Amino acid sequence: MSGVIKKDASLELPNELSFKALLGLAEPVGLDGDVMRGIQARTMRQRTTLRVGLNLVCAIMAIFLYKGVAPTWALASWAVLFSAFHLFTFHQFGTKWVWDRPQINREDVRKLNTHSAVTAIMWGSAFGFLGTSGSLMELIGLWSIVLGMMVYASLLLPTAPMAATIFIGVTSLCASIGFVFHSGYYLAVAACGIGALLIMACLRSARAQILFEVANSIVQEKSETVSLLLREFEDSGADWLWQTDTSRCATHVSPRFAYALGEEAKAIEGQPLLKLIAGDAWEKGQYPQALHDLADRLKRRESFSNLIVPVTIKGITRWWELSASPRHSEDGSFLGFRGVGSDVTEQRESADKISHLARFDTLTGLPNRLQLTETLAEALSDADKWRRRCGFMMIDLDRFKAVNDTLGHPVGDRLLAQVARRLQLIMSDNELCGRLGGDEFAVVIKDANDSKYVATLARRIIESLSRPYEVDQNTLYIGASIGSALGPIDGRTVELLMRSADLALYRSKDQGGNTHHSYQHKLHANAEERRLMEFELRNALEREQLHVEYQPVVNADGDNILVGFEALLRWNNPKFGNVSPAKFVPVAEDARLIVPIGDFVLRRACKDAMSWPESTRVAVNISVDQLTSTNFVETVISALHDSGMPAWRLELEVTESIFLRDGTLAVQVLDRLRGLGIKLSLDDFGTGYSSLGYLRNVRFDTIKVDRSFVQGAAKNKAESLAIIRAVVALADSLNIATTAEGVETESELAMIQQLGCKKIQGYYFGRPMVFADSLELFKGPRRNVA
Repeated sequence: MSGVIKKDASLELPNELSFKALLGLAEPVGLDGDVMRGIQARTMRQRTTLRVGLNLVCAIMAIFLYKGVAPTWALASWAVLFSAFHLFTFHQFGTKWVWDRPQINREDVRKLNTHSAVTAIMWGSAFGFLGTSGSLMELIGLWSIVLGMMVYASLLLPTAPMAATIFIGVTSLCASIGFVFHSGYYLAVAACGIGALLIMACLRSARAQILFEVANSIVQEKSETVSLLLREFEDSGADWLWQTDTSRCATHVSPRFAYALGEEAKAIEGQPLLKLIAGDAWEKGQYPQALHDLADRLKRRESFSNLIVPVTIKGITRWWELSASPRHSEDGSFLGFRGVGSDVTEQRESADKISHLARFDTLTGLPNRLQLTETLAEALSDADKWRRRCGFMMIDLDRFKAVNDTLGHPVGDRLLAQVARRLQLIMSDNELCGRLGGDEFAVVIKDANDSKYVATLARRIIESLSRPYEVDQNTLYIGASIGSALGPIDGRTVELLMRSADLALYRSKDQGGNTHHSYQHKLHANAEERRLMEFELRNALEREQLHVEYQPVVNADGDNILVGFEALLRWNNPKFGNVSPAKFVPVAEDARLIVPIGDFVLRRACKDAMSWPESTRVAVNISVDQLTSTNFVETVISALHDSGMPAWRLELEVTESIFLRDGTLAVQVLDRLRGLGIKLSLDDFGTGYSSLGYLRNVRFDTIKVDRSFVQGAAKNKAESLAIIRAVVALADSLNIATTAEGVETESELAMIQQLGCKKIQGYYFGRPMVFADSLELFKGPRRNVA
């Protein structure tokens, strides 16, 4: 194999070799081109000396043939050029060139073909230098000499068919021209014909020779591979040989087999193989199933391979992989088994660990999504088989993200571990609880024929998960939203049932969380409507379906003077009509469309505000995604610059939810905006989790009192009255203005004025209006909107 293939090459005998591949005009099909060129390298290395020597001998014969016939100068010139070229060829090809390399590349083959062409031209030139001087008989003699060279090329260089073809073709052509010069036309045709036959013989011989060399390489490679495997097996301590007699007792015990059992070879000799493997279980007669399989194979005298069996060695269980075949004498009688074994305990433990990791969540130890879906598939199959129902619950933790954002992910991970332990305590044999990922858990209920059972289990889960947690000296409060679906009525496949439970979960979260909803068919319709709404909303800006309306904001000092407007987004769609912002804004947020839509509202509001008196402000609501998006501050600056509106006339309204996603970033962005002179307003104050902390971190100009408190105060509800008084007192102490939202009646107005709010907004003073109608409010002398 030396010099033909790489040791790691994988050879296969090709079905055939085309002439194009043999000539090097295309890569061979089913054979590596480097392998074929390697065969050429070996052949050329072996025959370079013979080839050069034969050329020189034939050249001497040609010189003697034309001595005294051809001019001396022509004879001498041709002899010198021919000898110099072939001596140079021997020096390069015979000693220094490419033949010591395992493979030759295409460039090397090109050099070989070029050399063959030059050699052919040298011989062809003899018909011009010498052949034109003598008679036809001398020319026939010269052709005979060259013909011998052509026969040599076709027979002795079969693995380099292109080089041989070039030599034969050129010399045959030159000989034919010489014969035509001497009017030997039949001889010219004969020279071409003989050349063509030699070329065909060369190609066929080349194909046979290369296939023969490849076959030899394959045989040698396989032989070396087998030898290598045997040497590795003999040198490695990982495997051992074992043998039994006709009674299935160990015989000819090898030292490695004895070492694997932790015994002396003499102590093992003659012992039953199953007894050696089973250990203490041999006396009890209680074998694992794998040993029963081994015993059956031995009893039936069947070959087996890669059989994994547990082996008890001095009280410790190991795992062996056994393979064996029955032995027979020349007359066919059974002699026992001979086989090989290896200890695969570490691989088995690694495989078990990998299997566990693939089916269990590493953080909580609960089954993961894979195991949950497998169990749900089994539950659906059993439900269909036994005409019953199974259930699937999806659980999402409420307010968990706030814990992660404020206390960090390590605290969040420990909280998830406590949630998992509480869920496990609730589960019975009828349920399997697992973690889907993040803060989402799920429960597979194998038998859910009793519809109340699912609701009771959901209530127990919510009550348990809503109790306070102690994590790193922090008392944490979260909740749980649950959506459930029953199979097969809510979904006959795992995917459909999980989707139904997810829709029910979405409804629970949409209604504030900490509650349970079961799947209803209208939820699917709602989800489809939401999908279609998202599709329509993606093109709403381009189709100019979105517009901005403005609701007046007035002073509460009794004059009812118009001081500004709040910009409110509206959507009029041909399919859905006028869509409420409460309905389409969440869709826009989920679809990541709120940023471009919010930018549109901001730019439109700034542009429209320039048509109002210069003392009138405009308030624009900013979403969490907008505030935390890249270059939001630059977007605000661009809107102000393009419209020409001063920064102090713009008021940006944010809700407390912006601090729950990335409080640090939100504070930084708000500080930059306020540094530009833009006013900041905190909307829906008092409905979040830690409003006072936000007032400490960010300097707001206005606090907006939620309309629920306004309506409660008008009905003399003590809680609402106390909250508004506290908010007003707090705002006054911090020099922050207060705006009461949702004032709709005169009694609500009177109450708000009595409680001391500085500004008022609501239907009592005006509903949201289009821009043209807002201009009408400034036609009065004092802009009184009462």
